[in-house]
Amino acid sequence: MGAFKEPHGGELKNLYLDNGAAEAAKRTAGDFPSWDLTERQVCDIELLLNGAFSPLEGFLNKDDYDAVCSGMRLVSGVLWPMPITLDVSEEFAADLESGDTIALRDLEGVIVATLEVGDVWTPDKETEARNVFGTTDEKHPAVHYLNRIAGPVYVGGKLTGIEAPMHYDFKHLRESPAEVRARFKKLGWRKVVAFQTRNPMHRAHQEISHLAAREVEANLLIHPVVGMTKPGDVDHYTRVRCYEHILKYYPEQTTSLSLLPLAMRMGGPREAMWHAIIRKNFGCTHLIVGRDHAGPGNDSNGDPFYGPYDAQDLLNEYAEELDISMVPFRMMVYSENKAQYIPIDEKTDNDHVLNISGTELRRRLQEGLEIPDWFSFPDVITELRRTHPPRHKQGFTVLFTGLSGSGKSTIAHALMAKLMEVGGRAVTLLDGDIVRKNLSSELGFSKEHRDINIARIGFVAAEITRNGGIAICAPIAPYAHKRRVVRDVIEPHGGFVEVHVATPLEVCEQRDRKGLYAQARAGKIKEFTGISAPYEVPENAEMVIDTTDVSPDLAAHRIFVKLESMGFIK
Repeated sequence: MGAFKEPHGGELKNLYLDNGAAEAAKRTAGDFPSWDLTERQVCDIELLLNGAFSPLEGFLNKDDYDAVCSGMRLVSGVLWPMPITLDVSEEFAADLESGDTIALRDLEGVIVATLEVGDVWTPDKETEARNVFGTTDEKHPAVHYLNRIAGPVYVGGKLTGIEAPMHYDFKHLRESPAEVRARFKKLGWRKVVAFQTRNPMHRAHQEISHLAAREVEANLLIHPVVGMTKPGDVDHYTRVRCYEHILKYYPEQTTSLSLLPLAMRMGGPREAMWHAIIRKNFGCTHLIVGRDHAGPGNDSNGDPFYGPYDAQDLLNEYAEELDISMVPFRMMVYSENKAQYIPIDEKTDNDHVLNISGTELRRRLQEGLEIPDWFSFPDVITELRRTHPPRHKQGFTVLFTGLSGSGKSTIAHALMAKLMEVGGRAVTLLDGDIVRKNLSSELGFSKEHRDINIARIGFVAAEITRNGGIAICAPIAPYAHKRRVVRDVIEPHGGFVEVHVATPLEVCEQRDRKGLYAQARAGKIKEFTGISAPYEVPENAEMVIDTTDVSPDLAAHRIFVKLESMGFIK
């Protein structure tokens, strides 16, 4: 282990052992307690080990964590805006002490590193959310992750790298900071502008990035995030193929493409500063920072989480200390009368400006409508159409949620029959009782077991949807956060329609042929939803149906019509 020094950027940490020492360490590591890394932790550890998160040498200990959360600095005083933490379960943390060594395994069980334990503590996540992301609103994806997905205990300590996490895709584009710096040096690139993106690039993005590089007389590195981005984003396989197509629209030998396996937090201003430090570690001298850079959109009240220029203001405030220059994002618009893109601040009253928003682009893809050449490049649109066909050719999931006896299963069977009558796609019914019998027979009805059951349903439904089929799911699904997780898992692969069967509790009790409600009220059945366990009413379901006075056939017909109106049935 050691450090690299190159002309671009500062000292670059290298936390990997050499080959001989790594083999010996791998044999020893098998005797240590072992933690299976989550998807986000795999992203973090890769960038810790290869130096992209320099000057960090591991997951933050408590003092550094507190200092970063409160003041965007490590205890040493070095600027660092984002807490990089190893979150674990209470059970795993219970036996850990400072000085212990644990083995960290990737998603396939391979030991990628060991951690010498420093601190073990239970964080105040509300304070972390407020300080780092400026909100406790769980509509912010990082706050939702913090509260609903991340483990309750943090473990800090120094890392020793044994084996880099394996990637089987786009290997020629996956480079460490040292490799990217070496490439810049070989090409003689002294000034390099990084373009951060988590979306496909269209003509406006090409114009913006090319103009930014030209203005500062630098080369351009397109450096897209291919780790975890915002739920619902286009998958990175599709995006990378689009980026490869777009390279040919830049002047020759001016632009390069490399992939960044970063787990984004969508943290707005702090995230922009984090992106700047990371790009400096990759040897870049400039970073394009756009309007609402890394912002997650609107909060629960419909207001933006961050101001449009908060990120630019923060980077300007710390410009000298960051030692990487910001190139402010100049929004480009298409002037129809000039037949070219122009910076919005150069627009005159004579310019007839055309625009297609992200929402409008998704609508055109979903409905198979024309996307004009002035908006994007033909080969980019071809790639997007390959993986985002019109809705009537996509798979989708219908998730019914409601109390026991509300009519979910009966409506689900009726809807299945109507969809099979139309034909064209395989239809699979994942009814609550069927799933309990075949997938979750060992589970009870505690909150933990209910969450596991819904996660299994979501996984199966996502696979059905991914492969162009229709999944009809009819569990009780009482908890809002788990329904949201299922939505986030499925929507990248197709449609998701949540149907709240809102039949009142008293009606459900009257229909109770199995006597379950009576047993629950008598205390014979514990944790029964609606009686001794909560049901969290959906706030944004695509449909709400009360079956008190509606037959299953009519309810299924209404859902079928809704699916037609949404474009899933043609």
